[in-house]
Amino acid sequence: MIFKSVGNRQTTEQPLATRQNSYPYFPAMRLKPTLVILAAGMGSRYGGLKQIDPVGPNGATVLDYSVYDAVRAGFGKVVFVIRKDFAEVFHEKIGKPLEDKIRAEYAFQDFDDLPEGFTPPPNRTKPWGTGHAIWAARKVVNEPFCVINADDFYGQSAFRTIRKFFENSNGHKSTPLSCSLVAYRLANTLSEHGGVSRGLLEVDEKGFLLGIEEASDIRSNTGTPIISKEGETTRLDPETLVSMNFWGFHPTIFKHFEKRLIRFLEERGDEEKSEFYVADPVESAVREKAATFEVLPNGDHWFGVTYRKDKKRVTAAISDLIAKEEYPEKLWD
Repeated sequence: MIFKSVGNRQTTEQPLATRQNSYPYFPAMRLKPTLVILAAGMGSRYGGLKQIDPVGPNGATVLDYSVYDAVRAGFGKVVFVIRKDFAEVFHEKIGKPLEDKIRAEYAFQDFDDLPEGFTPPPNRTKPWGTGHAIWAARKVVNEPFCVINADDFYGQSAFRTIRKFFENSNGHKSTPLSCSLVAYRLANTLSEHGGVSRGLLEVDEKGFLLGIEEASDIRSNTGTPIISKEGETTRLDPETLVSMNFWGFHPTIFKHFEKRLIRFLEERGDEEKSEFYVADPVESAVREKAATFEVLPNGDHWFGVTYRKDKKRVTAAISDLIAKEEYPEKLWD
């Protein structure tokens, strides 16, 4: 292993006090926000470790562009949530080249990293889901933090939007806890090469989240989103706001995640393929008035590599953004 860790924390980590520095967006908290990237999935539909597959010039990955946008928006640290079995190659290909650009740390989504008193069933092979992946970062995140997927291209405006949310909120002291979600138009998040899963958002008149409906196998029919269930096809409103896992949290949210994870394990922990989705603790926090989630619409197109054939479209989109000088030919120059 190239790097060492103790639990979920690297041995090179400095005490929290050394990380508290003056920052114009967080004058009260004096902490730069952290970017948490969920990168533990192997990409079964894609067919390989897509997190390290280049999509831009000079070998740049989708993940590289997200980190670049976060640095431009003023983030101070990135935490990669990965699995131990590909930690070495991930660190060499992704983490190590970024270490002189932003502080990089690692958290491991392990089957046996569970609340006290719980153990995984012996036949469990599937990861525990996005909610568990976020909870896995609890030991290395002490700042306001944003959560994203490793294989989604969100665009620079999304990171500026979440930065402004943190700048204007007092979420770490408010009751209920003030959190957020950058949302996209459903029509801007479809793949030409197959069905996708999306969290359809229910939003109140003030722009706050009421609920999330998980929908799978949403397809594009000449630009119109459709979903089929039991032989019936239903058209969805292309303007529907959806979650692409771009969340803004404060670290006290980990306590609520753990409470809901315990409930999940009590009810479904013995199932081989059950998953603890992020929607579970988010929706329960809204119901219990433990947190509010301001929905922040983003008009940009989302680009993702759900399927291998999606790569061509993403590469072309990035080339177009480079031509418009929104990104440099070579990141970090």
